[in-house]
Amino acid sequence: MHIPDGYLSPSTCATMYAGAAPFWYVALRRLKRTLDARMIPLLSLMSAFCFVVMMFNLPLPGGTTGHAVGVGIAAILLGPWASMVAISIALLVQAVFFGDGGITCYGANCFNMAIVGSLAAYGMYRAVAGRSALTAPRRIVAAALGGYVAINLSALCAAIEFGIQPALFHDAMGAPLYAPYRLGIAIPAMLAGHLTFAGIAELVISGGMVAYLQRADPGLLRRTAPGAIASGAKVEDFTGLRWLWIGLAALMLATPLGLLAAGSAWGEWRGADFRNPETRQEIARASLQAAPPREAPAGLQRLSAVWSAPMPDYAPRFLKSEALGYICSAVFGSGLLIMAWTLLGWGAGLLGQRRRAEAARPR
Repeated sequence: MHIPDGYLSPSTCATMYAGAAPFWYVALRRLKRTLDARMIPLLSLMSAFCFVVMMFNLPLPGGTTGHAVGVGIAAILLGPWASMVAISIALLVQAVFFGDGGITCYGANCFNMAIVGSLAAYGMYRAVAGRSALTAPRRIVAAALGGYVAINLSALCAAIEFGIQPALFHDAMGAPLYAPYRLGIAIPAMLAGHLTFAGIAELVISGGMVAYLQRADPGLLRRTAPGAIASGAKVEDFTGLRWLWIGLAALMLATPLGLLAAGSAWGEWRGADFRNPETRQEIARASLQAAPPREAPAGLQRLSAVWSAPMPDYAPRFLKSEALGYICSAVFGSGLLIMAWTLLGWGAGLLGQRRRAEAARPR
């Protein structure tokens, strides 16, 4: 679901940045009002969790791969606005350091996964959970449905962005300049895997984590359940985070499992793949048997070289072991996210102290 550089036209990329900007603005303003030392560990955890979860590739119908996003549980624990920021920062680290998602398409990827995903997950969760108690089984169902709907709406947005490219941007002969497949192919090709395997993975993650927190620390669910019926749940004390951090560490060590899924994600083919006979067959099989162009579209070739990530495909060049490289990438990326949120919290704390000092100063 990470759209690479070259698959969207420059004007589409600019439009998606413009579409994401108001949501980022509101999200940052809201986060600024609520950010405190107690929130930083949760924000760090959710950013790192989403980053790591997206490294677990799943085999999808047609020989492609996909992944969960973690947006469902992020929106439930953080609320939609903080979730947007947390996932956007995770996507930025993926794009800049690992080439997972393009720099030019960063706005589109954030719009699809961080913004649409967070709003969809939160809206579905609140609608289904209603005022039920924090420990009610209904909240598990609500979380599962929220994650499932969110990832599929995100995939649908990406499919539409892919699918409009051939109609809007082509050369004089009608050859597509960017993404090569129209809506009639892009939408079913993208949704086939997300309505099944990737969607079910997101469903299990969201529902499973809510079920765990209902036992370990239901207070963490109170942030997005303002009208919940009193159930005797203890006040949010973040004790459940300890085991979530341990679980995140275990996920990092297990990331090489994401290498087992053969093939690439739909719409994330390299330029050379269009010339490789074997890969061309895989692309056609995943695209309703529609043959791809014999050469990579001209615009795709040009924009795909915009940014060269230092550790492309989560494979540091100095490591010969692919599995070890994947683990190191997971640790490095998660460490960057934790450090970023720690520095942000430290800066917010200093700013708060300064404002309190100025307010207490006699006039």
